[in-house]
Amino acid sequence: MLEVAQDSAGQRIDNWLMRQFRDVPKSLIYRILRRGEVRVNKRRIKPGYRVQCGDLIRIPPIRNAARGTVASPPDQAGQLLLTRILFEDDDFLVLNKPSGMPVHAGSGLNWGLIDALRLARPELARVDLVHRLDRETSGCLLLAKSAHALRASHRGLRDGLVEKRYLALVRGRWQLGTHTERSALSRFVQRGGERMVEVNQDGQAAVSHFEPVTLLRRAALLAVRIETGRTHQIRVHSAHLGHPVAGDRRYGDPTFNRDMREFGLRRLFLHAHHLRWNVGSRSIDVGAPMEPDLASVLSLLEANDAPSR
Repeated sequence: MLEVAQDSAGQRIDNWLMRQFRDVPKSLIYRILRRGEVRVNKRRIKPGYRVQCGDLIRIPPIRNAARGTVASPPDQAGQLLLTRILFEDDDFLVLNKPSGMPVHAGSGLNWGLIDALRLARPELARVDLVHRLDRETSGCLLLAKSAHALRASHRGLRDGLVEKRYLALVRGRWQLGTHTERSALSRFVQRGGERMVEVNQDGQAAVSHFEPVTLLRRAALLAVRIETGRTHQIRVHSAHLGHPVAGDRRYGDPTFNRDMREFGLRRLFLHAHHLRWNVGSRSIDVGAPMEPDLASVLSLLEANDAPSR
């Protein structure tokens, strides 16, 4: 069971499904729609249906159907996730997501974090994502254990009750101080099928708050708080400001990325380090320390590049 997020409202159901299951052929998506196998709020819908925020969508097992098998995550993936639980109660679970693990199958991998967690903890068969993190992003990831908890969390996101903060290392001298970026964003597909996001005044509203933490000559560590959860939001806003995120192969600077590899950076330097949200009368506050590989890169940079004055 999946719930439609606010930023997906208005999309045709076929397009929404293709974005959720990028490794599944379009023909299969259309086939399950024609057969009425996709249910929205427990009802059959037509292929032209446009999803609404909060819709609960039930989908038959379709991942990797084109290959005739359902991919099973390796046991060690699930065991790793069990060691990275930051918070858990009857309704919610927060994971310190490892970099390199996608939340859903796709992008060349036949399984995702959700699959690995359900395999490791069978009692979590209904666990689902409240929000997403890019495959290479690490840190706090909120999951709901039931449809009720999922709906409550999405209401919290819409009402601004969920606060997400990130740490990002960006290129160059940061001279913008504390800065709020409000450039609207839109998605498009490049030749070759790669999905991209760009600043576009006709796109969806997006708000990112940047605050400097450590200023260096060649790079800056920023704390970033986002009010909206658009795809690749921090990465695109940072690049638009002339300060792409280190290790970003899609929107970044290849020369800067190559320089950062000399300091040991082998991934995107973006980490969701803090998550706070209000659920009913509870206020839950969870933090994920910077990953050791990122901390090592930052230490080497600081040792070789004195802070600017």
